[in-house]
Amino acid sequence: MERKTLAIVGCGKLASIIADALNANLLPEYQLIATYSRSIEKAQNIANKVNNESQKDSPCKACNSLEELLASEANYIIEAASPDSMRTLALPALKNGSSIVTLSIGAFADEEFYEEVKRTALANNARVHLVSGAIGGFDVMRTAALMGNCTATFDTEKGPNSLKRYSVYDESLQTEKRKVFEGNAKEAIALFPNSVNVSVAASLASVGPEKMKVSVTSTPGYIGDNHRIEVKNEQVHAVIDVYSSTAQIAGWSVVNTLRNIVSPIVF
Repeated sequence: MERKTLAIVGCGKLASIIADALNANLLPEYQLIATYSRSIEKAQNIANKVNNESQKDSPCKACNSLEELLASEANYIIEAASPDSMRTLALPALKNGSSIVTLSIGAFADEEFYEEVKRTALANNARVHLVSGAIGGFDVMRTAALMGNCTATFDTEKGPNSLKRYSVYDESLQTEKRKVFEGNAKEAIALFPNSVNVSVAASLASVGPEKMKVSVTSTPGYIGDNHRIEVKNEQVHAVIDVYSSTAQIAGWSVVNTLRNIVSPIVF
C-alpha cells in the first residue's frame, strides 16, 4: 500500500501528538515527509520523532521555509500554528494540489478569504478539513442549520492566566469572576486570535461568524476550557458541552480527522 504523504506547519505540542500517533501505528496509511516551524529546532524535533525504522528509506525533512515545505508536494498539510499562518499557507498549498487539515479555523471568519479558499480548493481538486479541536457536534449543528430558522450561541469559560496576552485582561480577574466579552464569532476571533478558533468553527457549521453569539467568562483559578454550544430551530434544541483541562484534545482531533479521511466507514 502506498502511503499518503503528510507535512506539518507548526511544530509544538500538538504536532508532537501527531508524531506520536504515527509512531504508535495509529495512522498506518500516512507518512510524514516535511515539517516547518518558526524555529528550525522545533521542526527538527518533530522530524526526529518519526525518523525511525519505519521511515528509514524516506526520512522526514525539517524545512527552513514554508516554500521548502510546499515543494515537498505532500498530499495533506496539517496546520497547527495560528490563523495568520493559515492565511499565509492556504492558497499556495491548495494551488499546489495539497489538501489542508487545519486547527486555525479562526482565519475563516474573514468571509472573503473563506470564499477564495473554497474556490481555490475546488479548482485544484483539493480539500480543506476543519478539525473539531476542543469541541464536537459539527454534524448536528450543520443538520439543524440546514433545517432553517436556526440560532446559535457559544459560551466559553477560561482561567484569567489564559487571557493575559489580550486587552481584556487586568489583575482584578485573578480574584473576580467576570464576563470579559460578548459579541459575535467574527468579533471574538479579532480580539482573541489564538483562543476562540472553536467558536468560528461552530459558526461555520451553523449560522455563520456574524450570527453566532459568543461570550467569554473569566473565572479565578480555572484550569482548562469549558465550551457550551446551543443550536436551536423550531424542531431541534441541541446543547454541546465540552470541558478539556489541556489542549491535547485538539491534537487528537487531527489524528481522528486523518483516520476518517482514509476510513471506509466515516463518523
